[in-house]
Formats: sequence, structure tokens, C-alpha cells
Amino acid sequence: MQRLIKPLVFSVIAASLIACTKQGPADGASVGASAPAAASGQPVVGLAVSTLNNPFFVSLRKGAEDEAAKEGVRLITVDAQDDSAKQQASVEDLIQKKVSVILINPTDSSAVANVVKEAVSKGIKVVSLDRSVNGAEVSAHIASDNVAGGKMAADFLLQKLGGKGRLVELEGIPGSSAARERGQGFHAVADGKAEVKVVAKQPADFDRAKGLSVMENILQGNKDVQGVFAHNDEMALGALKAIQAAGLKNVVVVGFDATADAVASVKAGGLAATVQQQPELIGQYGVQTAKKLIDGQQVEKFIPVPLNLVK
Repeated sequence: MQRLIKPLVFSVIAASLIACTKQGPADGASVGASAPAAASGQPVVGLAVSTLNNPFFVSLRKGAEDEAAKEGVRLITVDAQDDSAKQQASVEDLIQKKVSVILINPTDSSAVANVVKEAVSKGIKVVSLDRSVNGAEVSAHIASDNVAGGKMAADFLLQKLGGKGRLVELEGIPGSSAARERGQGFHAVADGKAEVKVVAKQPADFDRAKGLSVMENILQGNKDVQGVFAHNDEMALGALKAIQAAGLKNVVVVGFDATADAVASVKAGGLAATVQQQPELIGQYGVQTAKKLIDGQQVEKFIPVPLNLVK
């Protein structure tokens, strides 16, 4: 009798294993790269970030992740590592996954236009975060007023310098809307004043190491500098290091973003100020807007996020 039972038991086990294999993973499990959502029908949103090598965008992602958990949304984040070609490819991948909405923070505002158009043509809503998209229509744009922030930085710089001085501007990634708009606001205040001169302006790509090296090069030919405006905190902190290494005193350096490192530097007497954005709020608003679009609700074309000056 025992000899008959054992083969029967083995046959039942084998049959069960074959059935499980055919059914695939259980509900809620990852189904692989080609499947955008769990079997429960959970809505899926893609977040295409320019770089996660910048604390600002790490905070933005955190705000998006926290809000996605509250809203019952699955969030897929892709990191372009400041490479516009890589970003286009990663957005293509999100399109293939058939996500419902793509939240995009462009590396280059113009370079993403075609892939944004492709997403929209396939029924995927697109919302831009922090940096706008040039040449393609999006459902909404969520950002701080970068022009106003540039003006805020310039007003503070000139106030600290008594309305005169030789200034340096460290620009962000060429082609990004944030760099263009922050520079626009800065020059709206600084230009045309007889006793104010921007002696140098060069891109340092929103990067701390590049901010350091670019500032070092500028200082070789311009030792007499009184103020620096950097389009983000990473470049401002790099510039500050170069200024300190050169032994220069009383140079007013203003950044943009109010990252944790920058705020700590302001408190320690390093950076003079930083224009405070709220990246977590940008990410939070992004997911909220995506959920409204998924639910068929109307959204505002521009959703502003407040600015402050930390000094």
C-alpha cells in the first residue's frame, strides 16, 4: 500500500508546481519590467528625474514617493544622470510600460520635446516639474517662479554690497529652463546699474565639483570679486570652496534651492543666502496632479510653489 501512495503524492506535488508556474506571481508581486502595475489595477506614474546626484532632486523624489503611498499610486523613478539622451531613452521605457502619467524634470528643456510628444500621442499625460518643456504641450507645469528667485538673489546681493560691486554668475546646464529663468531674473536687477558689473558668467552645470573648478578659473583673472550668484546650491558651495582656497574675504555668495548643505553653510557663515525652493512639495504636488489627471479631473496649467530667502 505504501508503495502506491508515494508515487501518487509525488504526482500531486508535481501537478501543483506546474499549475503555479502557469499562473505566474501572486497579486501584488512584481511581474517584471514589461508590466507597469500590480494585478490589482493600481495606477502607475513615471517620474523622470534629471539627476539623483543632487540633493534637491532626491528631496523631490521623496516628496513624490510619500504622496504616492498616500494616494495609492505606484511610482516608477528613472534617473537620467544629467544625460539628455539617457533621459529620452528612459522616458521611452516608461511609455512602453504604459504608465498613466509621466512626471518629468528635464535635463534639457528642448531635448525632451519629441519624447513628450510621443507620450502624449499615446494617451499618456505629462507634467513637468521644476524645469519646463520647450516645444511640446504638457498638462501642467509645477515649479517655483525661477525668474522671481533670480531677482530675489540679485536684490539681496546688491543690498549686502551697498548697490555696487563686481559680480560672478555661475550658470546651470545650458538649455535648462531653470538656468535660463534664474539668469533672467538676476540680470533684470543687476544689469544697467553703473556701479555693478558682471565680470564673468560661465556654466557649471548645477554641479558642485564643476562649480569649484569654474570658480577657480574665473578667480585667476578676476581676484577683485565681491559677489557670486550661482543658479543652484551645489555650484554655490563649490564656488565658496574656491574662494576660501584663494584666501579671499568678504565675498558674498548666494545659491538657489536651500538644500540641507547650503542651509548649514548659511548658518555657519559660509554662504550668505540661498533662495529656498521646496522640492518635496514639488514632488508632492506632482503626484497629486497626476492622480487628478488619472481621475479625469481638470488641473491648472501652472502650479506655483512658494519661494523664500534663507539668510
